[in-house]
Amino acid sequence: MKRDLGRRDFLTLAAGAYSVTSAGAVASARSAISDGGKPPTAHTPASLPQISLGPYKISRLICGSNCFNAGSHLSIFVNYEMRAYYTDEQILKTLRRCEQVGINAWQGSGPHNAQLYRRLRETGSQMHFLAIDAGDAESIRNLREAGCIAIAHHGERTDQLFKAGRLGQVQEYLKKVRDAGLLVGVSTHMPAVVEEIESRGWDLDYYMTCVYERHRSKEELEKLLGQAPIPVGEVYLPMDPPRMYRAIQATRRPCLAFKILAAGRLSDRKSWVEEAFRQTFANIKPTDAAIVGIYDRYSDQPAENAEYVRRFSALSKAPASAGGG
Repeated sequence: MKRDLGRRDFLTLAAGAYSVTSAGAVASARSAISDGGKPPTAHTPASLPQISLGPYKISRLICGSNCFNAGSHLSIFVNYEMRAYYTDEQILKTLRRCEQVGINAWQGSGPHNAQLYRRLRETGSQMHFLAIDAGDAESIRNLREAGCIAIAHHGERTDQLFKAGRLGQVQEYLKKVRDAGLLVGVSTHMPAVVEEIESRGWDLDYYMTCVYERHRSKEELEKLLGQAPIPVGEVYLPMDPPRMYRAIQATRRPCLAFKILAAGRLSDRKSWVEEAFRQTFANIKPTDAAIVGIYDRYSDQPAENAEYVRRFSALSKAPASAGGG
């Protein structure tokens, strides 16, 4: 008998009390129940549609790292389940599966991800590693020595500095990344940051652009939403993606859109996941890509997500004109 498996039901079934909904995990498990069928079967292509990032060819789908690093943006219980599942060996197994289906880039952070990437490369993998960081010269050097090809200034720190009127500190960090011989990026959750950097003409190779501005203050939310009660926790507003898509369209630089599933909040139904991928690729440029976290405990998410990209990649259209260098 068909029934719609709710998030709380799914978490209870998976882990006694809690498990996880993230980046399509529930969508595939749910589809076999509520849609009366099996999760979609994906082919294993030699490659996915790709973009150029400096001299490199990067698949338009990039594996994110939040699930690997137990950062669900949902709850501490989900984080526990992610940490329990994603041992080092499981992370490497998932990355190998990503490569099999055409995903040739991983966006990670921190020294442990860098160490895992070294191990992955030692097995013959051709996966590229893109990092987010806001550390010192030693941190940059360690990432470069691990084989990292690009570093974006960490989005949380970027936005904090922007709000404090100290965006120039980001530029100083980027100069160190360039001096290290790596591609230079800026990660942000705010369209205003992209617009400001574009107006200043920075030396920059790419942006990482969160489609949701998830860290607004209570006062900022009240200004947008009025005096209605503000939800507890991180707030993901449907009005946000179009705002970031406009900023993405206004720059010629490649943009890597992330949190397209609202940190798992759009993973409850297969149709929601599909629509999120469709909307993303219909609104970014052909020179852009998407970063999606993968939690493959219950289904072959690398293959499922790759199939969405193959289906929707052609929807991306170049803007009539774009600013920036």
